[in-house]
Amino acid sequence: MEQLNQYPENPALAGPGYISALDHLSQPFEKVCVIGLGYIGLPTASLLATKGFKVHGVDNNGKVIKAIKGGQTLIYEPDLDILVKSAVHSGNLIAALEPEAAEVFILAVPTPFTDGHVPDISYVEAATRALAPYLSPGNLVILESTSPVGTTEKIADWLREMRPDLLIPQRKSYVPPGINQEGKIFLAHCPERVLPGQILRELIDNDRIIGGLDRASGEKARSFYQKFVKGNIFLTDCRVAELCKLVENAFRDVNIAFANELSLICDKLDVNVWELIKMANRHPRVNVLQPGPGVGGHCIAVDPWFIVHSAPQEAKLIAAARQVNDSKPHYVLTKIREKLGRFKDPVISCLGLSYKPDIDDLRESPALEIVRCLAEAHPGRILVVEPHIRVLPQELARFSNIEFTHLEVALKEADILVALVNHRAFHDLDRELLKEKIVIDTGGLWR
Repeated sequence: MEQLNQYPENPALAGPGYISALDHLSQPFEKVCVIGLGYIGLPTASLLATKGFKVHGVDNNGKVIKAIKGGQTLIYEPDLDILVKSAVHSGNLIAALEPEAAEVFILAVPTPFTDGHVPDISYVEAATRALAPYLSPGNLVILESTSPVGTTEKIADWLREMRPDLLIPQRKSYVPPGINQEGKIFLAHCPERVLPGQILRELIDNDRIIGGLDRASGEKARSFYQKFVKGNIFLTDCRVAELCKLVENAFRDVNIAFANELSLICDKLDVNVWELIKMANRHPRVNVLQPGPGVGGHCIAVDPWFIVHSAPQEAKLIAAARQVNDSKPHYVLTKIREKLGRFKDPVISCLGLSYKPDIDDLRESPALEIVRCLAEAHPGRILVVEPHIRVLPQELARFSNIEFTHLEVALKEADILVALVNHRAFHDLDRELLKEKIVIDTGGLWR
C-alpha cells in the first residue's frame, strides 16, 4: 500500500531510528472495543469479529444490545443481518452497555449539531470518559466519528484529565530515539468514508485517511487498519484528517446547491432543468449534479456546518450552499400549495421518505420534512409510500391525516402526486396513470 506521511514542521519524524522507539507498535491487536453500534459502529464491529478479532461492542441503547445478542440488527444495510448473526454466533462479537479492557478502542458515536448549527461532541466526550478507566499502556484509541477540527486533541485533553498516570502524546510531537515512552497510549482520527447501501464492501475496499495525534499514533493505527483494509492507507496530521472528511462532504453539498439553484432559475425562466443539465454535461469539463428536494443524511447535511462554525468569516461559499439546500424543501412546499386551490378536497400522495434512494435512512431527510410541514398546514388526506420502512416514524404517525400505504393505492387516489425520493420501486410506473394527476417531480424521477 502507498502511504503519505508529511510533517513539515518536524522532518526528523521520518528519520532513522524513529520506528525503533515505538515499543508498543509490534504488540498484537487481539481485542477491540467499539463504542457506538449504529450505522458505522455495528458494521465495523461485525466485520472485525468475522476477521478473527475479539470484539466488545458498546451502546447505551438497551434495545440495540438485546437485538445484537440475538444475532439481529435494528439497522437495514444489505447483508448486515447475515454478518451480525455470523459474528455473534462465532463468539467473537459481544454486545454490552459498558466498555471493557482492549488493545484498540474505536469511537463511532454520533456528532450532530445543536440549534444554531453548533457542533455537538458531547457523545464523543461521554464515550471517551467511559473508556478512560479501561485504558492500559500501549492501547490505541481511534476516533472514527466525523468531527469538528480539534476534536482528537480534545479527546487527548479529557484523557490527560482522567488518566494522569498515562502518557498522552501532544499533537505533532517528536520523541527522539532513546526517550522513555513507558505508559504511552496512541490516539488517531480515521474518519469513515462509506456509502449507505455499500458499507460492508467499502469498509474493506476504500482508501483510508489516518490522522495521528503524533507520528507514532498514526503508525500504530496504520498497522491496525492494514489487517483488514484492502484500500490504500494514507497518514497525515489529525487536523488534516478531521477537515478532510468535512471537505469531502462540503464539496458535494456545494455542487448539489448549484444544481438546486439551477432548478429554481429554470422554474422562473420556464426551462426544463433536466434537459438543461443533460445538455450542459455534454461539455467535456462540466458535470452538473441532479437537483432534488433538498439534502439529507448524517454527513452532507451536517458536516459543512462544522466548517462554517470553525471559520464563519472564511466559509462564505459553504454557508451559502447550506442555505440553498436547506431552503429547497420549503420551495417544494410552496409548489404543492400553489396546486391545492384546483381541488375541493385534494388527496396528496408523497412517494419516499428516506434521504436518498433505496435505503431506509431517514436522518435529516428533506422528504420527511416536507411531509411533516405539509401535514401541519394541510388538513386533507396525505398518503405516504416508503417501501424501505415498515411503520411511519413517530413524527409523522402523530398526524391523523397521514396514511401509510402502498404505491398502487397512492397512485389511484392521488390528485397531487409528489415524487420525493427516486427509489427504484417508483421508476417503472405506467405513465398513463399519471396523466390525470398533477405531478410534482422533485428529483427527475420521470424526466
